[in-house]
Amino acid sequence: MATDGEAFAGLSVAMVTPFKGGEIDFDTLRAQVAFQIEAGTTCLCPVGTTGESPTLSHDEHERVIATVVEAAAGKIKVMPGTGSNSTAEALRLTRFAEQAGADAALQVAPYYNKPTQQGFFEHFRVLAEETNIPQCIYNIPGRTGKNIEPETIARLAELENITMIKEATGSLDQASEVISSTNLTLLSGDDSLTLPLLSVGGRGVISVVGNVIPHDMIGLLDAFEAGDLSQAQQAHHKLFPLCRDMLGLSTNPIPIKAAMKMLGRDTGELRLPMTPLEPPQEAMLRQTLVGYGLL
Repeated sequence: MATDGEAFAGLSVAMVTPFKGGEIDFDTLRAQVAFQIEAGTTCLCPVGTTGESPTLSHDEHERVIATVVEAAAGKIKVMPGTGSNSTAEALRLTRFAEQAGADAALQVAPYYNKPTQQGFFEHFRVLAEETNIPQCIYNIPGRTGKNIEPETIARLAELENITMIKEATGSLDQASEVISSTNLTLLSGDDSLTLPLLSVGGRGVISVVGNVIPHDMIGLLDAFEAGDLSQAQQAHHKLFPLCRDMLGLSTNPIPIKAAMKMLGRDTGELRLPMTPLEPPQEAMLRQTLVGYGLL
């Protein structure tokens, strides 16, 4: 049986926000959208963690959403990050995304203030009931400080507009429980765990490395979908060093921006408090890119 958000199965890419001289480089942003359309990516996820949303102003956040939707021109789905630890702010951003023409909204669990499980439920309920686009809950306790428990996710799955979950707990047990107790479309939130999550019923990935090698990630997903486990495993092992470096060398999005700079696809600029890779880590990343065949 198809999952609730099946239209978003496959590769979604957590887009970086390109900067030039401290300002958003909208020309490069549009070029990144075109690159992903050409690759056959299913969906774009701007203004999330990878898009450095914490350091964008509200106006910038909205301008990035509007620019990506316009550049997508209906050729690729758009699911921007519109979450917040303030329900009112998340609702305002989600309403903006809906009005701008986004296809769905990615809702990170409220961070820092650490709601109760009932608080999580009420937060996401408001967003689902007060807007009309599908919602993808983003569960990443390593960044937010608290897990959305499977029982809470099962309650949320009963709400019509909540159709997906971005799973970044690192727990296959939790993923299995969510998949077995709901009809949500589960998308991996960790590139290196994409194949393991597919094996228990996941339907795709919201990918960081997809910024640079979307074809290869699509190849992994297609091989698994076709039942070619051997080919999927080969793709996983080829991708693994790159996936490892994107999250292991430093905090996301520092390594992916460094990689894109090396590949001539971004300036590599970050906004404080994010800082560039140190020279030893940069050398390690370059070695990985050479080993992969990208440099």
